[in-house]
Amino acid sequence: MPKIYCTSFDSKIGTIYVASTEKGVCKICIPKETKKDFFAWLAAHFNEEDVVENKSRNREIIDQLNRYFNGKLAKFTAPMDLIGTSFQLRVWKELRNIPYGSTISYKQLARRTGVPRGFQAVGRANSENPIPIIIPCHRVIGTDGSLTGYAAGIKTKEFLLRAEGAILV
Repeated sequence: MPKIYCTSFDSKIGTIYVASTEKGVCKICIPKETKKDFFAWLAAHFNEEDVVENKSRNREIIDQLNRYFNGKLAKFTAPMDLIGTSFQLRVWKELRNIPYGSTISYKQLARRTGVPRGFQAVGRANSENPIPIIIPCHRVIGTDGSLTGYAAGIKTKEFLLRAEGAILV
């Protein structure tokens, strides 16, 4: 059976939990999501006996996240192992097309995903993104420009968008 390597590290936004498979990173929990949430997600997708603590297997993604938080990385290159429905995968693929330092609305995301009236479905898929920051769901905002809906909280979303220069200080 394939192993799932997990670890945690401290970042500028708080403790982040990371899990990866041989294929790449599969789960990131950022603050407001707890260690319990992290392991519940892993238990829903993998056998418990296949989950092992291993920081070195996640070193590349930890390094990239730290460089991102320090303003030294705009595009992630670490491999991913995405787990989701075909619709979720389509939404997450479109999220990856939002340039660093830019935002789009849920309405625009729905249109780009091919479901122009599917704001809520797109919003749900966005909220279930297992690899936030790398798949930049924080770059999706309300049609009126408001910072809405982010699992890690609006303050974290605002921090990330300010760090990218997407919103002014």
